[in-house]
Amino acid sequence: MTLLNKSDQEAVTAAINEVERETDAELVTVLTAQSDNYSYIPLLWAGILALLLPGIVNYVGSWLGADMLLLVQWGTFILFSLVFRMPRINTRLIPRQVRYWRASNLARRQFLEQRLHHTDGGTGMLIFVSEAERYVEILVDQGIADVLDDKVWEDIVSDFTSKVHQGQTRQGFLDCIAACGKLLKEHVPATHERNELPNHLVILS
Repeated sequence: MTLLNKSDQEAVTAAINEVERETDAELVTVLTAQSDNYSYIPLLWAGILALLLPGIVNYVGSWLGADMLLLVQWGTFILFSLVFRMPRINTRLIPRQVRYWRASNLARRQFLEQRLHHTDGGTGMLIFVSEAERYVEILVDQGIADVLDDKVWEDIVSDFTSKVHQGQTRQGFLDCIAACGKLLKEHVPATHERNELPNHLVILS
């Protein structure tokens, strides 16, 4: 994963500060390396293979007794459960729908945990990124949703997702914040000075 270093994080904070000077929106950015450890995935695939492979081999060759077949199944399960825990292999075993569902759930939890639903005027905005899932989502509270349709974020999210895929997470954040800021300045302009929520990048461990 390419979680941002201190210099990158400071650049994100500066970008948020610049946008919030000209809008009433409260931006919070959250970055996580992975939305779930998916600990059950290696066990699930290892169990399936342990049941199928030795049985198929024995059906073709018929040289294993019942006791030996059981031992081979156990060995197959242990071997694959260890191999499938390797990060590069693990992420490829997880269906896209599952990865996106987990990331989407975490994004919504973060919206609540970062108290974006308690801002003055309902102008909270979350920019959420999960690198392993290559997932980006923008969530806004009612005060922004009333003046900006959700579809306006689609191209911004698509561009950011592409940059995460390319390992350009820092630039993705900066471009995303700038693009969101342009819309927010027009539709949610600053009416008074305030800073209800932290502007630094929140990195989940």
